[in-house]
Amino acid sequence: MQRSGIEWTDVTWNPVTGCTRVSAGCDNCYAATLANRLLKDTYTARLPVVDSDITRRDPFSVRLWPERIDAPLGWRDPHIVFVNSMSDVFHADIPEDFTRNMFAVMVEASWHTFQVLTKRPARALRFWKRNRDLFGGGPIPGNIWLGTSIENQDVTHRANHLRSVPASVRFLSCEPSIGPLSLDLKGMHWVIVGGESGPMRREMRPEWAIAIRDECTRIGVPFFFKQWGGRTPKAKGRELEGEYWNEMPARAFGS
Repeated sequence: MQRSGIEWTDVTWNPVTGCTRVSAGCDNCYAATLANRLLKDTYTARLPVVDSDITRRDPFSVRLWPERIDAPLGWRDPHIVFVNSMSDVFHADIPEDFTRNMFAVMVEASWHTFQVLTKRPARALRFWKRNRDLFGGGPIPGNIWLGTSIENQDVTHRANHLRSVPASVRFLSCEPSIGPLSLDLKGMHWVIVGGESGPMRREMRPEWAIAIRDECTRIGVPFFFKQWGGRTPKAKGRELEGEYWNEMPARAFGS
């Protein structure tokens, strides 16, 4: 368990590390930066799933850490858990049996709330169809939130894929917000908005965040404004029109 500085979660759980870029939101990936700097020696000491001379040298190649899978079962106090903050649960290089084992732990550790955020929601639907028995033939349960990242209008189709997954809680992470968004929030239960961080950050315009906030307010979807962005953004000073917006779905509070 790693305590997290991300305002909308408590801890991170990383049975998998590594990923590949799929869209503009990945250009300045914080996980890739960490892997190539602070975590380089740790990651390259383990063989990647797809083994070659190139992937062995790449700290951000997909790697499995099976010794971490059962960890949440030993955390007695309830936590909000960001799953695979250093990867994507539905990356094509992750064996399905491994992903299945992760979800089996999430189902069993029902006192925790697990946040699964993916840029590959179409693969999430295929996973659910092939593994319905994990969920008793029904939807993904309420302690497992399924979300997708939408950084600009080019990838809003991800919301359609996510909507097709029978999950009790679905959410959108519009971070990094790098363009205006017109979103259909039908079937969504939470929306996060935030600007990009780091030295190569791209600007987020206030009207982009305000438009999403207003739509959330109109239809009653909880809205969480994470940050304006910046080289080293802080939690304080992230007011949107003079107010803090840090709403979350009720399941996080045990209701």
